[in-house]
Amino acid sequence: MRILLKFLFVIVPACALAAPDAAPDRVRGEGPFERLVLRGVTIVNGEGAPPVGPMDVLIKGNTIAEVRSLGLVKPAPEDNRIATEPGDHVMELDGHYLLPGFVDLHAHFGGDAQGVSAEYVTKLWLGHGITSIREPGSGNGLDWVLAHQARSRQNQIAAPRIFPYVVFGQGENGPFLNTEDTRRWVRKIARKGASGIKFFGAPANIMQAAVEEAGKQGLGTAMHHAQLDVVQWNVLHSARAGMTSMEHWYGLPEAMFTDRVIQDYPSGYNYTHEQHRFGEAGRLWAQTAAPGSEKWNQVRDELIALNFTINPTLTIYEASRDLMREMNADWQAEYTPPALWRFFQPSLVSHGSYWYDWTTADEIAWKNNFRIWMQFLNDYKNHGGRVTLGSDAGYIWKLYGFGYIREMELLQEAGFHPLEVLRSATILGAQVLKMDHQLGSVRVGKLADLVITKENPIANFKVLYGTGHFKLGADNEPERVGGVKYTIKDGIVFDARELLSDVRKIVRDAKAEDAGNGAGRPAGQE
Repeated sequence: MRILLKFLFVIVPACALAAPDAAPDRVRGEGPFERLVLRGVTIVNGEGAPPVGPMDVLIKGNTIAEVRSLGLVKPAPEDNRIATEPGDHVMELDGHYLLPGFVDLHAHFGGDAQGVSAEYVTKLWLGHGITSIREPGSGNGLDWVLAHQARSRQNQIAAPRIFPYVVFGQGENGPFLNTEDTRRWVRKIARKGASGIKFFGAPANIMQAAVEEAGKQGLGTAMHHAQLDVVQWNVLHSARAGMTSMEHWYGLPEAMFTDRVIQDYPSGYNYTHEQHRFGEAGRLWAQTAAPGSEKWNQVRDELIALNFTINPTLTIYEASRDLMREMNADWQAEYTPPALWRFFQPSLVSHGSYWYDWTTADEIAWKNNFRIWMQFLNDYKNHGGRVTLGSDAGYIWKLYGFGYIREMELLQEAGFHPLEVLRSATILGAQVLKMDHQLGSVRVGKLADLVITKENPIANFKVLYGTGHFKLGADNEPERVGGVKYTIKDGIVFDARELLSDVRKIVRDAKAEDAGNGAGRPAGQE
């Protein structure tokens, strides 16, 4: 298995890694239909409105054509219902919930290092209601991602809509030394079809030129403010330059330092040593301005005024505060293939596998880190800032799809009302993609990218997990309920349970092949 030192792309370029096999031709999903009628759903529209129902919804082809309230009288008077015509495809969904398709703004395809296939990843996304993804780095190569984008657009594969970003400088030999070369590269990737650029850091003049040219070319911009360059370029510099979004949270505490310029690194710190990197990152929020202080409020308000988006990916750091929970999550046994399981193990060469000697003190530091970080996110949202959802799955014990639903739970923990969480997951994500005129809410005229659940996700986000929600049934026996029932993408109805069944088979086959090769099952997967 190849190694992957992600973010140290100057040493191991992402494009140097072998890409996984292309996603196979689509065999799942029905439609689009000339007319598809959804009967009796309760709609959560994604824009912040409370649930309303029962409603009938008419979809023509791939577009929402009509939404009609039925009132509370049961059975609904026929005059209230959308009249059906011969040949209509009708789904009886009384008591079900209808939501906009989810947008994952930090969704890596994975690759050779993780040992996962494109089919495995895309079906986990769709199986959890994710109908649009921003691929933040195109680590399998822009051409590979663009090919999947085109096939997804034509519905030739079972996959969400794909918006490919490219790591800044990908395909170049060495860093940019002048602004003209920088601008030339930005124009080149725009012509190729990239949707945007992901940055990690560069000299200020190079960053400024790249972000400015990206704006001229209509490209989105996102940045992981890596510690290697954050002293000279933090989130305020990004927002002032016109950057679209920040990923994770690096660069935000540093913008609010009041008694230092550089974080308090211990004398033996080495960024390449990932336990140093992540261990000290977990002590960073404690070094910044106090919540509600003048500096805290000043930074918050300036970022909001500049229309800056925070895409926090809380979920990808959760193992840092509770490693045992993530290692033993319900879904690991059936949904994690052996190669990915091995990638997650403590390792000096696999990115995010920094459990060399992870201690109680490390976890407590990260618990405190989360507390302050979450306070900022909630404060940012409450003052009008845009906070979105991204998962960054495929690293640090997080699985595709499952990690995204966990992000919903974590935003609720941060203080977001469930309706605010779903707004972040849908219409606000669509705004970042500049697709809110077509995606992100349940409105007439928008594309039919939708999620249908039998259980109420407003009451409990756990019902969206592919493994469902564990509870005591009416017969005093434990049971699992929920899971997304149907994902509709571009008017095509996917049975989410079928997609997840396909994924489980992929994992079973991988385990059997592993055993046949004499590898045996990885520790923890016996």
